Amino acid sequence: MRPLVLIPGMMCDARLFAPQLHAFARRPVMLASCSEHADMESLAAAILSDSPPLFALAGLSMGGIVAMEMLRQAPERVERLALLDTNPLAEAQEVAARREGQIARARNGDLEGVLRYEMKPNYLAEGPDRQDLLDLCMAMALGLGPDVFERQSRALAGRRDQCATLAAFAGPALVLMGEQDRLCPLDRHTLMHALMPQSRLAIIENAGHLPTLEQPGGTTAHLEQWLATPN
Repeated sequence: MRPLVLIPGMMCDARLFAPQLHAFARRPVMLASCSEHADMESLAAAILSDSPPLFALAGLSMGGIVAMEMLRQAPERVERLALLDTNPLAEAQEVAARREGQIARARNGDLEGVLRYEMKPNYLAEGPDRQDLLDLCMAMALGLGPDVFERQSRALAGRRDQCATLAAFAGPALVLMGEQDRLCPLDRHTLMHALMPQSRLAIIENAGHLPTLEQPGGTTAHLEQWLATPN
């Protein structure tokens, strides 16, 4: 059974994938960290140094961006690829500039305000569990703290365009998004699907940026189908 490397999104930890980790309990799974470096190249290299020689790779949001950099650095090691609610393009200048103000506020003790009022409300679709999931998102983010926030923000701001990386990949691929994702909209996912014509495009209803938590059953089913796809 092929090992699976999972990479969480910005300011998230293993709890982002809790339903999937339960479902994949019999599979060797490595949950990677993307919190120790301030550039994508170093983040990807660190995860690759700890990963098996050949593996399935899945990442959500920032985790997907790190996954694409891992694929660029070591394409021969990625047997299959799943990209969830993410973006293959370099950061827009206006978004990168906005991050500097957020970093300054986090350094000055207002990480909670940045998260609560500028970031987390954009993550989730409306639904009965929205407040509980927002509370979980805040707990994950505040547990990681302002230093991780700064490093991850700078890594995202300096990332490269990965369209050529995806176009060169021929293995089984899944491109999945929450239908109501406002951070990584549909056009980013149709682009990735077009770059990898062998991929499946899955759109999860009643979910925003975090379908692993918002609609865990449907999201896990698509991941299981991807893992079972012959190479």
